[in-house]
Amino acid sequence: MSDDMSRPLIRGGGSRHLEASMSEPGTPVIGILGTGDFSRSLAGRLVASGYQVVVGSRTPKRSVALFPEEAEVTSQMEAANQADLVFVAVFPEHHSTLVELKPALAGKTLVDVSNSLQINRDGPSNAEKLSNLFPESYVVKGFNTISAWTLQTGPRDGSRQVFLCSDSHKAKSSVMQLCRRMGFVPVDMGLLSSSLEIENLPLYLFPSWRIPILCTLSLFIFFYLYNFTRDVLQPYITAGQSVFYKMPIETVNVTLPSVALVMLALVYLPGLCAAFLQLWWGTKYSRFPDWLDRWLTRRKQFGLCSFLCAVLHAIYSLSLPMRKSARYKLINVALKQVKEGVEDSWVDEEVWRMELYLSVGIMALGLLSLLAVTSLPSVANTVNWREFTFIQSTLGYCALSMATLHTLLFGWNRAFVPAQYRFHLPPTFMLVLILPLVVLLGRLALFVPCVSRRLRQIRRGWEKSQHVRFTRTDGDCHNGLEDVSNV
Repeated sequence: MSDDMSRPLIRGGGSRHLEASMSEPGTPVIGILGTGDFSRSLAGRLVASGYQVVVGSRTPKRSVALFPEEAEVTSQMEAANQADLVFVAVFPEHHSTLVELKPALAGKTLVDVSNSLQINRDGPSNAEKLSNLFPESYVVKGFNTISAWTLQTGPRDGSRQVFLCSDSHKAKSSVMQLCRRMGFVPVDMGLLSSSLEIENLPLYLFPSWRIPILCTLSLFIFFYLYNFTRDVLQPYITAGQSVFYKMPIETVNVTLPSVALVMLALVYLPGLCAAFLQLWWGTKYSRFPDWLDRWLTRRKQFGLCSFLCAVLHAIYSLSLPMRKSARYKLINVALKQVKEGVEDSWVDEEVWRMELYLSVGIMALGLLSLLAVTSLPSVANTVNWREFTFIQSTLGYCALSMATLHTLLFGWNRAFVPAQYRFHLPPTFMLVLILPLVVLLGRLALFVPCVSRRLRQIRRGWEKSQHVRFTRTDGDCHNGLEDVSNV
């Protein structure tokens, strides 16, 4: 027995952490058609879960060394005859080569794990085609969103959800039981008609991130060109001064906090729009416009993009003293002060401004880090809804306030200095502050007692244009009067 337990499940390269367990009496025999990477990982996970596995291959002798010793590798026909439940792990274009197995697979459950090469919106799905090819079998779509790596390492290192759908409730239930025994969480997606949606899931490339990323890039390009025009191009055109060395570090470092603050304001702006729309309509039962719905569902992505820009800004700021240009400037300033006989260049106002500027910036970055961490599902699942909303809403507005104050301290009194309006363009921080100040003022408006009370009533079901009359029954009526209230 010790010899059996010490043998690795997968010889050669790959994971050695799978441990086999003896098959229980009455456990169904699981067949796998195909010998690719997914098939090998699936066989190892099934063996580790205590199943008897038989693998069907067109070349059994060549494939036997790739699978665990506990799994039997044989011909496709033999595997189809022995198995009670069969995983079809071959490419969909090769499904037609399995037609000769139709008699052996009749009345058995087939699990289609295939994916398409591109998103298919019109149908039919691969699972529906397989069902048409094997009308006497019960086809279940599933395991296509689980990678071979997840199967090898186990559900602890990857997604635990397995989406399943089938027209046969019995077949789907058997696959669900198998999923649970393997350590995964089955998700019932209904009939086989849902298989098209399941097959498209692995093909989407960050669908929720497309708009936030485009917005971030657009803002970065706009503010970078704006800063380049004011800080680099204007001195070159007006005074012939070449400061193009600022482009890689300084210009980027002024652009990143601008994007971070605007993106953070865009996180909380849709919530304000929704609140004011509900106040205007006098009800919470009217559907928001589609653009606002999409915006509300992508606030997490907007916030994480803001956090990324803020972290990059902090790193760029820490690297500023390391530049040769900064050292040359310090030396030149020191030499100039010695030449002019300046003994003390201390300016209290500038010292206080910089101390406050850095302190508030660090606090803003710390709050943003807390928001980013709690947005992770693994962390969000450990707090209740009230704690989550407190962090994401109350602390989120605190982060926005700190970031806005950070920008105000950066600007200080520069908005009133005519020399700052290069090419008649206002300083960058003035443009950046517009949206955050609008959001903060809008938030303050919702704190007005009459406004907050009305919004609270609306969100509890009150409607401006609807009055519901409640009449007590004879048994509940104490004075024969009607009880009338607004809902």
